[in-house]
Amino acid sequence: MPQLAFDIGFFAELPKLQPPVRKGVLDAWEKFDRLSLDQLFKDPGLKLESLQKPRDKQIRTIRIDLFWRGVVLAPTTGDTFVLLRVMQHDKAIAWARKQKSTINTVTRAVEIRDAATLDEITPAYERVAQTSPKARLFEKFSDGDLNALGIDAETLRQARSLVDKEQLEVFAPLLPQDQREVLQYLAEGCTVEEVWQDIVAPALQAATQPVDTQDFETAIRHSRARIALVTASEELRDILEKPFAAWRVFLHPSQRKVAYRASYSGPAQVTGGPGTGKTVVALHRVKHLLGHLRDGDRILLTTYTNALVNALRSGLESLVDDPELRERVDISTVDGFASRVVAEAPGAVALRPLMSNEEVSRWDKAAKATGFTGSAQFLAQEYRHVVLAQGVGTLAEYEAADRRGRGSRLTAAERPLVWETVERFTADLAADGCRTWLQTCAEAARLLEAKGPQYRHVVVDEAQDLHPAQWRLLRAAVPARPDDLFIAGDPHQRIYDSKVSLKSLGIKVTGRSVKLRKNYRSTQEILRWSTALLIGRPISQLEDDGRNETLLGYRSALHGDGPAVRGATTEEAELDLLVAQVRAWMDAGVGAGEIGVSARFNKTCGKAVAHLKDAGIPAVTLRTATGESAAAEATAVRVGTMHSFKGLEFRCVAVIGVNDEALPFPKAVTPPEVDPKQHETDLMSERCLLFVACTRARDSLYVSWPGEPSPFLAEAGVTDAA
Repeated sequence: MPQLAFDIGFFAELPKLQPPVRKGVLDAWEKFDRLSLDQLFKDPGLKLESLQKPRDKQIRTIRIDLFWRGVVLAPTTGDTFVLLRVMQHDKAIAWARKQKSTINTVTRAVEIRDAATLDEITPAYERVAQTSPKARLFEKFSDGDLNALGIDAETLRQARSLVDKEQLEVFAPLLPQDQREVLQYLAEGCTVEEVWQDIVAPALQAATQPVDTQDFETAIRHSRARIALVTASEELRDILEKPFAAWRVFLHPSQRKVAYRASYSGPAQVTGGPGTGKTVVALHRVKHLLGHLRDGDRILLTTYTNALVNALRSGLESLVDDPELRERVDISTVDGFASRVVAEAPGAVALRPLMSNEEVSRWDKAAKATGFTGSAQFLAQEYRHVVLAQGVGTLAEYEAADRRGRGSRLTAAERPLVWETVERFTADLAADGCRTWLQTCAEAARLLEAKGPQYRHVVVDEAQDLHPAQWRLLRAAVPARPDDLFIAGDPHQRIYDSKVSLKSLGIKVTGRSVKLRKNYRSTQEILRWSTALLIGRPISQLEDDGRNETLLGYRSALHGDGPAVRGATTEEAELDLLVAQVRAWMDAGVGAGEIGVSARFNKTCGKAVAHLKDAGIPAVTLRTATGESAAAEATAVRVGTMHSFKGLEFRCVAVIGVNDEALPFPKAVTPPEVDPKQHETDLMSERCLLFVACTRARDSLYVSWPGEPSPFLAEAGVTDAA
């Protein structure tokens, strides 16, 4: 029986299609599901038409409605067709005529390229290369090496015409996807061996027969990273009704290899930039582990914020249908888990969590009581980064503590007074029935170390912002054995100062660490603009083994427009510009619930919500939206701080208030005279915060500011649209 499969390029454009067009796609799929091949070609409503003067006779079009057509790969053998794009009638015809389908002789997967445009521009680039003083971009790679990575003769000619990465960016959207990715990785400095391991090897299909370059039926089934075979109309209807979630249909071979590995001999880690699918991999890992639990075993799935807890819970529901299985997974923030452990201890006394804005004043009070003349800021950081980070409990332990990484000098003679102030601070908290969140985590870890682990597996999302005290708790929550901890994080998104050495805490991931480099959320244009904020800045790895994390090879699978950046004279004028931008997105067919607005401060968020509502645009704060029904969320623009946007994603994002008074925010940055190293660390956290906010966008990013722009924008050279 015939069937209609879907290319990843169709899903990339799906959110832009209006509901009637999506219904037309469903109607077309159902015809493929119920008609014979002969009936399909004769159906007057479907109009499975060949093209005039096509580059490939296997590329045809079908009718979606009067004004829209679908471009399909219609192989001459086999029963499976692939919907490549849905476009307005004339654009669909023009695009389809240029495309050519082939089968990669290495990966055995289907490939689509814009053959007409490539043939048109390649000779011009070859002429430029002949006279260019630059070396050819892929000069150091032999034809044999490139062929072994799946580069065919046509793409090889085009690759040999390039002299720099800027030229490759022109060719990239036109090239077959697998081959494009190989060339992009090589251009970023990866070795042939690294590209083979990261891209080619995960996509290889076991086969003893030579590749049949005419067997598209088999090749389509070898292309599961890019082609989805939908087996039921209900499944397709769900995808079409929730297009933004459609990307989760796909699990790239490199991601699947990590998520569904039978077993790891100990803690395992997956890292990668925003949008590389770390959270999806973590969720799939939970699904895999659920299939192997013994009676009584449970899994802890944990992250940093309550908003992310809600996202994880929703994601697990979409992956695991059985509610009884899902009940065996506890989903919680680390702090929430710590509170539960402490509350369940015999004789537990409820203590109020200390709010962050109270802490400095309490350190001031403790310092006055002991006569310590240093700053409250120094004391708070010393307590966080030395005492709690190293689990120090006595003066002797503090005197022996390692203060490397702290930029403030402290003599041996000064330590007793600092320790006395720490003791006064904690005693005052206890007397007032208070405890910091990190104190709660430290106490919970102590209780579990005495009582014993509670879980068979712990899966950690957004791991980069966890403090050593939180890691000790997670280490104590699960016995040290195969598949104990699965960790997902990205040091480039570290927005809280929580550098950590996992190895020093008994969490050794050496040999069980994988890095994802391909972004599936943001366009390459948004990604390039956003990464300019961080390029060249040293960022420590999660292992903290002395090496820095890099964005080498970090690429996007999507292409589109670059970000729009706007300056305004006043905050009121900036909010007027925001309203105009949001209205333009909605007029273009973007749903209100697919739009996010982010700012550095809650105050700015409140003004944005009010301004949008006054203009007749539904808007809610992110904190409000998480407690409302899904239907209410889907009809309102969601507005939240940059911190609260962590881990979330939207089709369109506006980042507002990015001026010199907000980023960096002076109160969030330690003065250099107090601690020069902490000063640089705090500045990096502020940069990462802006990076996180900007990389929440998939299709469109808008950045604005009142007054003078943030110096981060000027330093990165991104005050103008890329």
